[in-house]
Formats: sequence, C-alpha cells, structure tokens
Amino acid sequence: MAVIRTSIISLVVFTVMLGIIYPMAMTGVSQVLFPDKANGSIIEKNGKAVGSALIGQPFSDPRYFWSRPSATTPYPYNASSSSGSNLGQNNPDLQKALSDRIAALKAADPENTQPIPVDLITASGSGLDPHISPAAALYQVRRVAKQRGIGEGLVLSLVETYKESRQLGILGDPVVNVVKLNMALDDVGVGRPRRK
Repeated sequence: MAVIRTSIISLVVFTVMLGIIYPMAMTGVSQVLFPDKANGSIIEKNGKAVGSALIGQPFSDPRYFWSRPSATTPYPYNASSSSGSNLGQNNPDLQKALSDRIAALKAADPENTQPIPVDLITASGSGLDPHISPAAALYQVRRVAKQRGIGEGLVLSLVETYKESRQLGILGDPVVNVVKLNMALDDVGVGRPRRK
C-alpha cells in the first residue's frame, strides 16, 4: 500500500507542478517578456489580422514577391500540418515539382537570365517558412517593378527595409519576410495592377 500511496501522491504532485504551475509560469513570463511572439507574431492591417510573421503565405501574382514553396498538405502553409515533402532528390515527383516551379518563375519573367536561387524552388523542412534569402528577393525585383509599373529603385529600397539581419549577429543568414514586404508594396500605393 505504501508504494501505491507514494505513486499516487507523486502523480498528483507532478501533474500539478508540470501540467499546471509550470505551463502557467512560462505563459506568464512569455507574455511579460515577449508578448508579440507569445501571441503568434500576428500581422495586422487596419485592425484586422492578415497573417503571422512566422508563417508564410502563397503568392503567385507576378506583382508580388513569391514565397518559398510549401510542401504542407492539404494546402500550402498549413500550420497544423508542418512538414517537408520527404521526397528524395531522385524522386520523380520532386523532380517534376522542381521543373514546374522553375517553369513558373521563367514564365513570370522570361527576360530574367539570372540563376534562380534554390530557395525559390525548394520547400523548407517545416513548409511554413515566411522568409526568402536576399538573393531570392533580388531575383524578383525586376519582375515586381515591371508588373507594377514602378522603378526598380523603390522596390530595392523596400527589400532592404524588410531584410532581417542574422539573429544575435551570428545565427543564421540574412532573410527577407515576404508577407511584410508584399504588404509594404501595397501600403506605398503600388498594390494595384499597372494601367495599360
């Protein structure tokens, strides 16, 4: 009986400590120290939530910067189904997906002869990546400027504005948040199709 009693008491104590007190303490600390991150890094426009700075969104309109592809199912950037494609490099399905992505980029900007940055054709491990490399953003500047009928200099300045440095100055690589960049394009009044 002593062993059973000790086991039950341990179960109750650890359930309360680790199932209630610890999560509440961590929630409280995160709400005080990092409220934006703790609440999902929600991006708002005119008081309405339009996305998260941590989760990408699909863009296929040539007037916008395109995100890194997502392999989540049943739709892209599905946060409840975070995963990569898990397809090996010799898998015919992966080869077809890569070919289709390259064809779409070339069709959107046939005059662009620059090498296509790899992050524009390959999905990230999570399938939710909201960032692209500065090289991937620069690859798209000409197309976005042309489709919007504006100067490349303005688009380049927005890319530079939304370029994020390495974390703590040493971790990772510089990146550009595509959702924020595309919102900024619309905010400067160039979100509408160009007039013909």
